[in-house]
Amino acid sequence: MTLLIGSLTIALILSLLAFGILISFRVVAFEDLTVDGSMTLGGAMAAAMIVRGTHPVVATMCGSLSAAVAGAVTATLHTKFGINRLLSGILVMTGLYSVNLRVMGKSNLPLLSQRTVMDYADALSKNVFHGQSIVHLAGWEASARDLSSLLLMLCVTTTIGGLLFVFFRTNLGLAVQAIGDNSRMIRSLGVNVELMTTLALFVGNGVIGLSGALLAQYQGFADVQMGIGMMVWGIASVILGETLVGTKKIGFLISGAVMGSILFRLLVAIALRWGLNPNDLKLITSAFVFGALVVPRFISRGSRLVRRKQNA
Repeated sequence: MTLLIGSLTIALILSLLAFGILISFRVVAFEDLTVDGSMTLGGAMAAAMIVRGTHPVVATMCGSLSAAVAGAVTATLHTKFGINRLLSGILVMTGLYSVNLRVMGKSNLPLLSQRTVMDYADALSKNVFHGQSIVHLAGWEASARDLSSLLLMLCVTTTIGGLLFVFFRTNLGLAVQAIGDNSRMIRSLGVNVELMTTLALFVGNGVIGLSGALLAQYQGFADVQMGIGMMVWGIASVILGETLVGTKKIGFLISGAVMGSILFRLLVAIALRWGLNPNDLKLITSAFVFGALVVPRFISRGSRLVRRKQNA
């Protein structure tokens, strides 16, 4: 039960990562490779500020804002200097490695003795479970603090998802969405495509930085390599979510990103439970992403063949 609750908690934290990738890759169709660096920057900035005595909520917001600025830099390199999208992301991601080291002062920054946002889980545990340390859930014993952390991250994810849905229902949000659908058409209507692209990457990487800040505080440390491979995770979550919801409407895509993140994390947890060598985790992750990319195509082809036979 502890493994399951921990997996679900991390999945909810990483669903914020999926939100950010959904914005860049799907909403504005921008292949943003800043992700690995901006997520680490969010965790590094939050951890460094917490160690220096900053309130954890303020530190978390600053981590998110610093990652948002990194996303805006990537967009600026592309829109103002004409650098290729992929190369812009690579340049910023590479530079952020040194920035993250500068921010933390070393490659790993522990937070176990510091006050973090996860301390709010203790307060939540006292209110919900009335001070119990062990909770019996469906015949299983679970830690009250683990359950409280899960509930806390569920509230955060629901709030951010709701805010993104509301944003994309506004005129500004609709203009951002239109960039990915038809940038030439929206430009002809007088919309500043470059500004909207910068805004999209600012918001997307801000959410990704928030994910990094929360992940660092949940696991009790920030590491300069904590963001490596996270872009693959986020893309897999988005793809799985699209397959589950079966529609391109933004509200369903946001919900699908959460479901995809949870499903993907559960698949990884099951693989570890069955004795997977942790050294092979990245390989298995790539295999899951490959499956997420290929399986929907086979399902779609099979459905078309069935319909053709029925119509013949």
